[in-house]
Amino acid sequence: MTALFIKDKEFHDFVAALVGATPVYAPVAKRSLFAFERLVSADALRLDYDVTILPPKKLFFPPAQELLKFTGGKFTASVHPEEKVLFGVHFYDVKAIDQTDQLFAEKNYDVNYMAHRQATTIVASNIQKVSRRAFFGTVGQEVHPKGHDAYLTKIGTGYVFETFTPKGEALTKHGNFEPATDTQRAEVVKVNAAVLEQCPEKLTHKSAEIATKVRQAFKNEELWRECAVDCFSCGTCNTVCPTCYCFDVQDTWNVDQKSGSRTRYWDACLTESFATISAGGGHVENFREERGERFRHRIMRKASYLNPKLGGPACVGCGRCSSQCTADIADPVRIINKIMAL
Repeated sequence: MTALFIKDKEFHDFVAALVGATPVYAPVAKRSLFAFERLVSADALRLDYDVTILPPKKLFFPPAQELLKFTGGKFTASVHPEEKVLFGVHFYDVKAIDQTDQLFAEKNYDVNYMAHRQATTIVASNIQKVSRRAFFGTVGQEVHPKGHDAYLTKIGTGYVFETFTPKGEALTKHGNFEPATDTQRAEVVKVNAAVLEQCPEKLTHKSAEIATKVRQAFKNEELWRECAVDCFSCGTCNTVCPTCYCFDVQDTWNVDQKSGSRTRYWDACLTESFATISAGGGHVENFREERGERFRHRIMRKASYLNPKLGGPACVGCGRCSSQCTADIADPVRIINKIMAL
């Protein structure tokens, strides 16, 4: 690992050189919001963003991803990974990518996801502005981000650029960097620690305690009905979540009825159709028919079910679900703190 420093006045040139050398995806403004998009110029980069509309997982696992094309009994894979740099990712989204990496790599190795993931160099960045529903400071504190190749921190009159892999190190050739001083490195630690205290929402207990108490609340049907009473079953909380990874696969046939394509789409466990299965003879069965059951499943998945596998909760505290929920009922902090107080 190396720690380098680049001055503010030279940072723009570094980003411009990077954009000129390789595709760069980074946070850009979308009116009053932000999104990860292909960077067309260094001027469009917004490292002062609070949170993006959709998480950066969309670059490896798009909302609609063609898997293959077929003609008769033959098929052709549609995996065409692009070498690229994902720039300016907040640490909570890196943690989410770490989780998705693990889940898509185990058992049935997902070539489609992993090909795009391995072709990407990730540069994380410090959080300069905290979103209004964030709680990353008090969730999964025992889990640390590890999937990034470099980390950028804004301090004083410039940026400290820490590299962790050869891919991260390779990016430094595009900028006028100098070794970071001990004082600058100490400032990095201070800046990144301070932001954890700035989250407007806070969980009141540790992950292990939460996982146990949430699991114990499984049979409290009155609680889950009450939590979900205003739920529209729209699935927005799933759609914007950086750790949700469920998908549906559909085949589209061309008019010749011999050729077509297979595509996977993001799916959402809060929607009514998610748990509907064929029962034969034209009948169907929905094993999570009630809103409260679907609501419970989401909270169980985020706070308890996956903890043993991931080493912590399947929630990184970005606050996207809370801010995008039309009924304002999806906030995990509000729900979990309520359960912990029972």
